Amino acid sequence: MLRRNFLRRLGMFAAAGILGSKLPQAQAASSATSSSSIQPGDWKALRELFPLTKDYVHLATFLLASHPKPVANAIARHRHALDENPADYWHHHFETIDHDIAAAAASYMGGSAEQIALSDSTTMGLALVYSGLKLRPGDEVLQTEHDHYSTDLSLQLRADRTGAKVRRIALYDDPFSFSEQQVVEKLSKSITDETKVVAVTWVHSSTGVKLPIRALADVIEAKNAKRDSADKIVFCVDGVHGFGIEDIDVSAMGCDFFIAGTHKWIFGPRGTGVIWGSDRGWKHCNAVIPSFSRSYDVWLGNSQQSDVPIGEHMTPGGFHSFEHRWALPEAFKLHQALGKANVQQRIHQLNSQTKEGLAAMSHVKLYTPMDTKVSSGLVCFDVKGMSPEQVVKHMHGKGIIMSATPYRNSYARFAPSLINNEAEIDRALAEIKALA
Repeated sequence: MLRRNFLRRLGMFAAAGILGSKLPQAQAASSATSSSSIQPGDWKALRELFPLTKDYVHLATFLLASHPKPVANAIARHRHALDENPADYWHHHFETIDHDIAAAAASYMGGSAEQIALSDSTTMGLALVYSGLKLRPGDEVLQTEHDHYSTDLSLQLRADRTGAKVRRIALYDDPFSFSEQQVVEKLSKSITDETKVVAVTWVHSSTGVKLPIRALADVIEAKNAKRDSADKIVFCVDGVHGFGIEDIDVSAMGCDFFIAGTHKWIFGPRGTGVIWGSDRGWKHCNAVIPSFSRSYDVWLGNSQQSDVPIGEHMTPGGFHSFEHRWALPEAFKLHQALGKANVQQRIHQLNSQTKEGLAAMSHVKLYTPMDTKVSSGLVCFDVKGMSPEQVVKHMHGKGIIMSATPYRNSYARFAPSLINNEAEIDRALAEIKALA
């Protein structure tokens, strides 16, 4: 159906004289390979793919990634083709390219392309899912006190519109002594008969804690086994600060929704993100923004809604920054070339080096757990006698860019990533040690 409609439209454009002679050249430019020849685990070569200034040690790139060369080149190719002949280039791609991007995402993250919707950010993804949840008056949404503002407000706005209620719980008191057993027991005891949605964040940017999603999913599955289909709990995960670090298959995590921006640890184009939903999860969610692609043909009467994969149906339509969205596959290819297991090992290595160094300093209080099973790529801490903002400002003056957690309880925060090396971590630790 997709190919037939595409060829039909292409014929219409050609008959009308719309397709210009330069379209094949633009198409070739867009499909030209730009995958890096980088070898698995070659971190020095990876660093050279980024235009990041070497005047600073960058320990906050998780906020917003610099574009590596394969991604930047793909953006430039699409931008050039769109600038040269925007109507033809868009018409030639819009019906097929979202599926191609979703397929590239699925090859990296697991699941199928049909289950993946595209967004512009984690916040947009959270809002799309939470705004579309099928909730009834009196239904309860259970979330945690460790979630980001975007989760808090998206859920509250949905509750206000539906008559549902939101209840927040703390999964732990002391992040440094966090344990899987503690959080599993806490969640199990907190779920009530009214609970219809459980919303959590995989890696807490407030403390660096990484939740055991599979273990929490097992708790929810046990509860769901005793419920009718309409009353089963939908399990939603903000996965952005584990996505691009942890070597996982999202379809095996046990959640119903996995939502993440791809312009952070994945090194994707700025303004891109993905939503993976299980078949059951998507059945409990309505579209919020009209999609284009094949859904447009349903509106025209040329196909049926059943012909449209759920991910495409849930992907917001309209005109986007296409050169960025269409370049996203290059980021997934880069990570796959490096090797997902290699990426996980490297980031954990650098973060363990950071935590061990901080833990040895008497004037530093470390909040992030030492164990890599319950932590990932963020390290949160306090320096005695200084506010987090003062630490950040001081370190910037020493040529080290870091951040503070934007939460009610704020901490200083390092985020060692693939663009860093051991010498940079040692330099950052030495500057913190000098604050004693």
